[in-house]
Amino acid sequence: MSWLAWIIFGGLAGWVATLLTGKGAQFGILGNIIVGIVGAMLGGWISTRFFGGPATTGFDIRSFVVAVLGAVVLLFIMSLF
Repeated sequence: MSWLAWIIFGGLAGWVATLLTGKGAQFGILGNIIVGIVGAMLGGWISTRFFGGPATTGFDIRSFVVAVLGAVVLLFIMSLF
C-alpha cells in the first residue's frame, strides 16, 4: 500500500480500536493513526506467527480486522504501563 493508504487505514483501525477499548477521545487523530499503523504491524505479526495466516495484505476486510485486533492488543499493552 502507498503511504497515504497506510495513513487512512491506520487512522480508521486506530479509531475503531479506541472505540472498542473505551479510549475514544484520548489520543486524537494523530494518535489514532499511529496506534492503527503500529497495531496493523503487530496484528500482522501475531497473525503470521500464531495462526499461519498472511499479514495485512491490502485495503480489505480481513486486513482491517487484523489491524483493529492488533491495535486493541497494543492499547491493552499500553494500559499496563
